[in-house]
Amino acid sequence: MKTRIELEETGNKILNAVRTELYLSMRFMGPALGSLGFRMDLSTRTVGTDAAFIRFNPTYLLHMYIERPEILNRTYMHMLMHCIFRHMFSAKEHEDSELWNLCCDIAVESVVDSMEYPTILRVTSDFRQQWYEKLEKEVSVLTAEKLYHYFILRKRDPYMEESLRQEFALCDHSFWERMEPPEDNDDQPKAGMDNETNSEETQQNQPQEQKDNATPLGSTNPKEEEWKENAKRIESDMETFAKDASEDAGKLAWMLSIQNRVRKSYKEYLKRFAVLREEVSIDMDSFDYGFYMYGLQMYGNMPLIEENEYREAKKVEELVIAIDTSASCRDRLVQQFLNETGAILKQQENFFRKVNIRIIECDNQIQKDVQITDLSEMERFAEEFSVEGGYGTDFRPVFSYVEKLREAGELRNLKGLMYFTDGFGEYPVKPTDYETVFVFYGDEEREEAKVPSWAIKLYLDSDNR
Repeated sequence: MKTRIELEETGNKILNAVRTELYLSMRFMGPALGSLGFRMDLSTRTVGTDAAFIRFNPTYLLHMYIERPEILNRTYMHMLMHCIFRHMFSAKEHEDSELWNLCCDIAVESVVDSMEYPTILRVTSDFRQQWYEKLEKEVSVLTAEKLYHYFILRKRDPYMEESLRQEFALCDHSFWERMEPPEDNDDQPKAGMDNETNSEETQQNQPQEQKDNATPLGSTNPKEEEWKENAKRIESDMETFAKDASEDAGKLAWMLSIQNRVRKSYKEYLKRFAVLREEVSIDMDSFDYGFYMYGLQMYGNMPLIEENEYREAKKVEELVIAIDTSASCRDRLVQQFLNETGAILKQQENFFRKVNIRIIECDNQIQKDVQITDLSEMERFAEEFSVEGGYGTDFRPVFSYVEKLREAGELRNLKGLMYFTDGFGEYPVKPTDYETVFVFYGDEEREEAKVPSWAIKLYLDSDNR
């Protein structure tokens, strides 16, 4: 028992030293560095994290601290990145766990490799650099989700994937599989409870095939919320108090801004543009079956009342959809805008039958204005869109044009304007008295669009239509 306690204390001292060194180099990482405790865990041969603790094998730590101490700094940062980007919390959502683990490792290593702090600096191998260039060209933004989607859609090469694992893996992900959602672990011990020591002792000499049955680590949901807050705090600190220090942080700030974006479905925003009106539709909710049945009983086939042919509904009546067709929006991106617009128009349950929808194409001037007044026209317009423009970008002409339409009485009850764009252009200064939403597709923009504070930024991808 004494030897065990000494080993655990030694491991804790090593990890404390690494944590201190990282904190002195990157003070903005304080929220993350302070969120992980240390636990000796003999079910692993190396080191890993479950977002609550760094779980380590003391033999591995001692060996690395003596032989290659710089790798420990790198591994610690690698595990922090997994937590900041919350990879372990969505691990069970992906069918191929090995591929998900690989994609998570590539994603965090691409961020750490972009950082220029001496404590974690590592010479990038030619093999690694070639893959970064290939993936950045084909995937653009190296998030674990996008990488998983990229690999899953291509012909799998087990040998190539194993080579990538050897290159990018630094920690043990088996703890992710032992994490439980809150509703499943009411009778399970929490992480750090007394029985953990016993489980480690029994697992010390377990064969590898039995380690999958190791003691569950406890609830994941509270820690996920904590790491969401940590990521937001780190991003905020890098933007304000640590601007100079964060210059060496590579693309961490950019990746955090992508991670922390609020991605919502435009269906939610259509509801915000809705108004309350009566529409022609049988309203069964207000129908009194008592009087109806009474009439049939008293007078045979003559009911006293009939169904109400009108009902109140809250739907979209007027809407402006603007599409950026400037040269900065590549053909593929403009096509995505058109696809999204078509998808909006096909959601007929969100619109009254008689509507007033204006679809405006604009680069640095108004190129086209299409008006839709009847629900039956929507699908035809969705399928027959064409693009005009291709010059500079200026958002202001759309807003000036909309004001002219309102003054002319062509837009009487406008609640919202959705502007599909890549974000590069001249924004209006004056706030609108209707909701304005600038819609960005995926992660195409390489820097945060400077949208006015009075407008809303909405980020869409193929999963949140």
